[in-house]
Amino acid sequence: MATRFKGLSAFPITPADEAGRVDTQAFSALIERLDTAAVDSVGILGSTGIYMYLSREERRRTVEAAAAVLKGKRTLMAGVGALRTDEAVALAKDAEAAGADALLLAPVSYTPLTQEEAYHHFAAVAGATALPLAIYNNPSTTRFSFSDELLVRLAYIPNIRAIKMPLPADSDYAGELARLRPKLTDGFAIGYSGDWGCAEATLAGGDTWYSVVGGLLPVSALRLMRAAEGGDAEEVRRIDAAFQPLWALFKEFGSIRVVYAAANMLSLTVCEPPRPILPLTSAERQRVEEALDALSSLEAAP
Repeated sequence: MATRFKGLSAFPITPADEAGRVDTQAFSALIERLDTAAVDSVGILGSTGIYMYLSREERRRTVEAAAAVLKGKRTLMAGVGALRTDEAVALAKDAEAAGADALLLAPVSYTPLTQEEAYHHFAAVAGATALPLAIYNNPSTTRFSFSDELLVRLAYIPNIRAIKMPLPADSDYAGELARLRPKLTDGFAIGYSGDWGCAEATLAGGDTWYSVVGGLLPVSALRLMRAAEGGDAEEVRRIDAAFQPLWALFKEFGSIRVVYAAANMLSLTVCEPPRPILPLTSAERQRVEEALDALSSLEAAP
């Protein structure tokens, strides 16, 4: 099961109208693009996929649309985070029934969770289906931090097979991996999100790049990931240099705002982020266009 959590996992946006109704035709086209590029897996209904802005019905429609395109050709991972445990369990069962191959779960909360509360939440969701589950460690959004002790406990739950980690503040990927791997079960996959650091994390031994840009520019992202997987640090730095303007925008405005603007510029969608998130201004969009221009040669077919 751990092999489902390896390589480039591409996370596209979920086009929807102002009422949160998903445009499954536009969404399916985005999934087809990722399938054609041959990403290792597709992650839907993550933060970029606006899962917390969508109803249960719309989330199920989204999984069904993606599964209909992929047809089992590559792993389809669906986010199932929710405030209440029973809701997350229901979403997990929906995702399994709709054709997902794996689950992604964040400890979403309003009242801050304790370590024990998070453990029981994850155990309940992991036990609700036969699907392997990845822990979504996203403290900048959830305001929850997993202790090493909690991760060890979760790793011994049979269906929990991976973790999506934030970039360490000190960028010591090798040190973090060396600390965590001996504590976790054999084959437990450790991957990273935060696109600007994931190639370096892979060079250091990370298993997975959970990628926002992979959902937008899959060919460019795959080139960067394959160089990192091959241990070619020089090529990683060469390719990463072209990404720097985009990384700067991600850090300044948040990747979701930038990716929505970029998807519209590339004629992939005609939609805006869910309110109250506002689209970028015209001056900011100009910077996005310039960043895309810097990547145009990488995204071109080899």
